[in-house]
This record gives sequence, C-alpha cells and structure tokens, in this order.
Amino acid sequence: MAGNSRDSGRSTLDRTFTLLDAFTLAKPSLRLTDLVELSGLPRSTCHRIAIELVELGVLEHTDDGRYAVGLRLWSLASSSPRHQELRRVAAPFMADLYEATRENVQLAVPDGLVARVVEKVSGPGSVRNVTTPGGPLSLHCTGVGKVILAFSDPSLLSQVLDAGLERHTAYTLVEPGRLTANIAQVRRTSLGWAIEELTLGACSVAAPLFDAQGELKGALGIVARSSANLERVSSAVRMAALSVSRLLASPPALPDPHRHRRTSH
Repeated sequence: MAGNSRDSGRSTLDRTFTLLDAFTLAKPSLRLTDLVELSGLPRSTCHRIAIELVELGVLEHTDDGRYAVGLRLWSLASSSPRHQELRRVAAPFMADLYEATRENVQLAVPDGLVARVVEKVSGPGSVRNVTTPGGPLSLHCTGVGKVILAFSDPSLLSQVLDAGLERHTAYTLVEPGRLTANIAQVRRTSLGWAIEELTLGACSVAAPLFDAQGELKGALGIVARSSANLERVSSAVRMAALSVSRLLASPPALPDPHRHRRTSH
C-alpha cells in the first residue's frame, strides 16, 4: 500500500527514472524484488517498466533473472555533448598513460555527489576494478573523487559529509575530520590518492583538469595495484593532466584566410 501511495500521481517518465536510479556501481544488476524495494514503486509498475526497458535495450534481462543496465543506455550516455571536448583532448594522453603503465586510466567529471566516469582505457594486464564508462564513483574514497572535492566549491564537501561516508574497506576514510584534512592535502599537492580505500589490492591517483578560466573540468587518474611504484605513477598522471589542461586552456586555432591563396599559386 505504501508503494501505491508513493506511486500515485506520478508521470510514467518520473517512475521510469526512479526505477533506473535503483542501479548503482555497487548494485549493477537487480532482481525485481530489489527494484520494488529500492524504488518504492508497486511490483506491477516495476515489472511493466522493466519489461518495456528491456524491449528498448535500455535494460538487459540476464540469465539468472536479474535486470542490468543495457548497452543502449551506455551508448546514450557516451554521446552526451557536454564532455565530448574534454574526452577528445584527453584521449591521446590517456592512451600514452596506459602504454606507460599498463594500468587502468580513467577520466571523470563532477556529477552531483558522485564522480562520473566518461572515458576509460584498460587492458588484460590491468588490475581489476569497479570502474565502468558512464558509471559513478564515490567522491570520498577514490583519487578522482578526492580531486573533485578539493577543487570544487567547498559546499560539495559539506554535502558529502552530511550524506555520510560509506565504508568500503578497512582503509576508507569515514571520519569527517580525517577526510577534510586529506582533501586539504590534495588541494596543496594537486594529487588525489586513495590506497585500498574502495577496493582491496588497488590504489588510485588522480590530478585535476582545468580550463582557461581555472575552472575544474574533471580529473584524470590511474587505478593500479597497491604494490605499484606510486611515485612513478603519480608523476606520469601529473604530467598528463598538465598537458590536457594546457590544451583545454588554449584558444582554438583560427583558420588562416591566406592559406588557400598561398597554396593556389
């Protein structure tokens, strides 16, 4: 009955996004009962919407009866024009970082209370991690997330602290004072570290990306084994991020009006 009252008067689009919001990085696939519990929608509504989304390719129905985000939704997310320029500029430097380290390289942007991964480069030898293109990452326990906290408006850190700090491993910073001090250090060094804070056996280091106005556009990071040479990795990330920021701050080249005249003679 509670689900029905919550569902009353809501548009189909609103209910559809409520259902989609149930999927998270920690819960990439859900049973119908999970969708009902997490969305607060009636079971019949959840089932009807889920079936329609599967038919559209937005969700997938797995062999074990669960629902998962489908390729069509990932495709729509990756085609967003908002971050295409950032991805275009960062792409060659991400490729170089991967070639130098053979570890996961990721590009993330601020998105509310999470970091959103908009590009990722990895290979068979890279350490396993939970990052997926288009997926969210926690701000308080990842390298890219800490960079976003350090160089965003201070109110973002306050909102994250107010929302509570989820513990993922024994090394996750869940004390507000410790996280605040850590973010201050990231701001001083322009490097965000997270050593086994999200996943045991993995660490991440990231650096900020700025535009010509000094506004944070995103964070470039590497996820590597916790046994990796972190000094070497951090140096490579810092240099790549500086190169990306330099290009983001450069005005686009204007066409030379005399070029055709010179080459035509």
